[in-house]
Amino acid sequence: MKKRLTCLRLTVCIVLALFLSSCTNNGSRTSSNVRVGTEPYSVVATTGMVGDIVSAVAGKHANVVVLIGEGVDPHLFKPTRADVSRLATADVVFYSGLLLEGKMTDILSKIAKDRPVYAVADGVEPAYLLTPPEFAGHPDPHLWMDVKGWMSAVKTVEADLSKFDPDHQDEYQKNAEDYLAQLQLLDSYALDSIATIPKERRVLVTAHDAFNYLGRAYGIEVLGIQGISTESEAGLADLNAMVDLIVERKISAVFVETSVADKNVKALVEGANSKGAKVNIGGKLFSDAMGGAGTYEGTYIGMIDHNVTTIVRALGGEAPTDGFQGKLTKIQ
Repeated sequence: MKKRLTCLRLTVCIVLALFLSSCTNNGSRTSSNVRVGTEPYSVVATTGMVGDIVSAVAGKHANVVVLIGEGVDPHLFKPTRADVSRLATADVVFYSGLLLEGKMTDILSKIAKDRPVYAVADGVEPAYLLTPPEFAGHPDPHLWMDVKGWMSAVKTVEADLSKFDPDHQDEYQKNAEDYLAQLQLLDSYALDSIATIPKERRVLVTAHDAFNYLGRAYGIEVLGIQGISTESEAGLADLNAMVDLIVERKISAVFVETSVADKNVKALVEGANSKGAKVNIGGKLFSDAMGGAGTYEGTYIGMIDHNVTTIVRALGGEAPTDGFQGKLTKIQ
């Protein structure tokens, strides 16, 4: 098994080296990574949340391709040969950072030797980041769950694109301001809606700890069965302890996630109900990936709107069924 993994890593490195050595600057970059060629330039973003920011800020000047699609877990994502090709031939690469794309670290590092590669979380003040003790000193990467925190990523993308393409700096600034205004409305909706949940019921139980920033920002307690990374596994003792807590605190709803297996959440429901509690699955939340391409939930705003509206309605708060923009397709 170890020999097979070593061969696989060697193959990926060889493929990457070949692509990098064969790529020229297409007349679109100089040695200082400043764009000088024709547009639109090509951008590869690792996740939909990152891609949404880049699309909003870059506007017509960039073609943005998202590497990790709907329902795919970025913690576990391993790029294919085609993915390596996209990365190696892009003019600019944006990724989330904070080790979210942990299995892509080496590849992103190699790509960065030949073209600009930016982590959108780099602009976040360290004091703003959450660093739970179980994550071995590394910050929680799920920053987008706090809209205000994700707004800082928008400013980072604006600065990075302005550095890469200074001729359109004014447009990037205007686009960023417009997008930030929308996110400010979204943040207010989340804050006001979650505040309508009865205080004793503001407990969010999910498959893994992807919602800690949401909990801090909007005043709701968050309990994850697994750790921050889906590479960790919940043991029987963890599940039993969570069942006891749900029963003791009379939690009426728990939530599954679109990019994480739901077996542990279903086990919680069965265990709690076997002890006489009445617990339901309150809905499916977007955690590490957005909804389908071309849908409202396939945008960052739609993703957060869906999550907030689903949580609020399942836990006894007040929120419109079609969300704060009236665009939600379905609330479970």
